[in-house]
Amino acid sequence: MIVRPAVSGCVLITQPDHAQLARRIMEHCVSLVENPRRDPILRAIGDHDNGWLTVDAEPTVDVATGDVVDFMRAPIAVRQGVWPRAVAGLADQPYAAALVANHALFAYDRFRGEAEWAAFFTQMESLRSSMLSISTFSAEQLQADYAFVRLGDLISLAFCTGSTAEQSFRDWTVRLAGPRVVVTPGIFGGAPVTFEVSARAVRPPFNSDAELRATLGRASTTLIQGEAT
Repeated sequence: MIVRPAVSGCVLITQPDHAQLARRIMEHCVSLVENPRRDPILRAIGDHDNGWLTVDAEPTVDVATGDVVDFMRAPIAVRQGVWPRAVAGLADQPYAAALVANHALFAYDRFRGEAEWAAFFTQMESLRSSMLSISTFSAEQLQADYAFVRLGDLISLAFCTGSTAEQSFRDWTVRLAGPRVVVTPGIFGGAPVTFEVSARAVRPPFNSDAELRATLGRASTTLIQGEAT
């Protein structure tokens, strides 16, 4: 679950909704239009967080603070467990599955060397290798195409989290300025990309998971609008 600060409380955005937003944004990426692997790349972008579906359906509370537990603070077993499910869900399009496995490895690379993460890296490297071999595409193509997955993720996350911290990846920087996500150098051919994402507003603290889930069940869905440029 993504927790975005609001004037009163916070708004919650599911990980799968964030990923679908990333896809809608990257559909406008100029250099992706002519890429012969565009379809599986977009599939990977849009479905990379589908492993969070069951987790986000039952959000939890930090008992110490009463806040909603977001994707960064979820237990290690949860963070590790979502990725094999995401890859398995893309098995019908192996190159997309390989890209998502690569994303998991990249996203958690800072934990390499920690004993409790060793099995995770072994498993995801194996899944990436097996899915890539089925796809017939090369490791070089995968690493080049992964840029689209990562950029889509960063752009959408900047907006969904509301974080103004500048993020860098390869030659690009991504930063949130008001409702606008600025990507430098530009990838949209100079044209702004408008978008919206579904969210539900809640007001912590909560005394229990049950209270949070009941409140979320009663909360109406709102659309948060933004722009990437």
